[in-house]
Amino acid sequence: MKTSIEPVDAAGATDGRMSRREILQALSGLMVGMFVAILASTVVANALPRIIADLNGSQTVYTWIVTSELLAMTATVPLWGKMADLYSKKLLIQLSLGLFVLGSLIAGLTPNVEVLLVSRVVQGIGAGGMTALAMIVMAAMIPPRELGRYAGIFGAVFGVGTIAGPLIGGVLVDTSWLGWRWCFLIGVPFSIISIVLLQRTLHLPVIRRKARIDWAGAALITAGVCTLLIWSSLAGHKFAWASGWTALMVVGGVLLLVAAVWVESRASEPIIPLEIFRSRTVTLTTVASMLVGVALFGGTVFLSQYFQTSLGKSPTIAGLMSLPMILGLLVSSTIAGQLITKYGRWKAYLVAGAATMAAAMLLLSTIDIDTPLPLLFSYMALLGIGVGMLMQNLVLAAQNDVPAHELGAATSVLTFFRSMGGAIGVSALGAVLANRVTGLMTEQLGPAAGATGGGTTEVPDLSTLPEPVLVIVQNAYATATSELFLIGAPIAFLALLAVLFIREKPLHTLSGDERARQEANLPLTH
Repeated sequence: MKTSIEPVDAAGATDGRMSRREILQALSGLMVGMFVAILASTVVANALPRIIADLNGSQTVYTWIVTSELLAMTATVPLWGKMADLYSKKLLIQLSLGLFVLGSLIAGLTPNVEVLLVSRVVQGIGAGGMTALAMIVMAAMIPPRELGRYAGIFGAVFGVGTIAGPLIGGVLVDTSWLGWRWCFLIGVPFSIISIVLLQRTLHLPVIRRKARIDWAGAALITAGVCTLLIWSSLAGHKFAWASGWTALMVVGGVLLLVAAVWVESRASEPIIPLEIFRSRTVTLTTVASMLVGVALFGGTVFLSQYFQTSLGKSPTIAGLMSLPMILGLLVSSTIAGQLITKYGRWKAYLVAGAATMAAAMLLLSTIDIDTPLPLLFSYMALLGIGVGMLMQNLVLAAQNDVPAHELGAATSVLTFFRSMGGAIGVSALGAVLANRVTGLMTEQLGPAAGATGGGTTEVPDLSTLPEPVLVIVQNAYATATSELFLIGAPIAFLALLAVLFIREKPLHTLSGDERARQEANLPLTH
């Protein structure tokens, strides 16, 4: 296959290695874009009750406002990653930000829940491109041996965007002259700033080669994943877990994915090259990333509901209560990245991070309505520390183990499975939470439980409940939330087992673009 590397698409830039200053300038645009893309998934967490009330939505809509964005992001990540191996990364990342701006504007001005759900899909497609392409661009600019110090920063940005979203959303909802619509509109100016910064600072060669996108594989992967995610979102309240609909959707989704594997194995340019799974490191980091997504998203998304429903906190206070996790993640991600760059060793941080995350999940499974706040905050900080050491370094390990021409595919595969794990975690554990709350409420209140908002079709309004019923509702949500972490703990332990079997490999000293030149037998330029 013919391959050529053209000069970068920015006037005055050279096609050699970027300087430290140029890298930091380009990272500024990437970090802004990454932050707003991740923020889109979480900023609505504390705003959902107000959004549902204003737009007259149901509990089903409540779940789908979060799930639709995650689903679109998950399903499109492999396609963005493949296109990054074929076309201009700079143009693609700007396109993804443009789609995100469009979706955010529609969401912020939405007149009803139907338009809102469509806008969340558009946002998700843009966010999928941003989350996949940011790490691909980093790998193209920076050698793995030096990537730790920068990946630590990106890991912190990812974590802060994931966990700080509820805080920002709560403040916006509680500010009378802003309101919930700004949960969507707040990302627009930052996305535009990111587009401008990337245009001015990102200078990468454009690799041109004759190739084509495997659209059949992309369609089958998207259809299969969407079918399974829709099933996990609806099972338990729209229809029983053990039902004909479950059998139809699960079998249908699995058959679509089997067909996707068959198509991918025969495609000249597959969306997900199956060959990369011959690498034990890629396979194990993929498994670990999915398990981290299930445990992290599935557990932490419902913490803000626990703060508001069980502890009676306002959206803003609930957001502030997530700060221990943010600080733990920020500190551990940054320090681990610096140490990896200094010493060149990375597996120890994966193992320590997975073990710490599993222990934190187990500790959080003991919380109830009377748990002292200092103890709760220490558990949350421990979870942040574990995730900070683990999540971004899984990507680093995989990128270090594949040829340069598969960097995009490998990165997008990990992002894809982490996002899919998160979507499954949110939808499936959300159904478990709703069913468990209903069961606990029914035990205490009998048939009257549905009228309190304890069922799966209504969102509880604590201000309307009499004191005896309020205490029962708060205890029910606290118990159900702790049980979610009890489910998440063994999932986190499986992630620990996966990283234990990863073989440590010395980090490359060449960037992705330099390795691409080397593989294409072209001279390196500095």
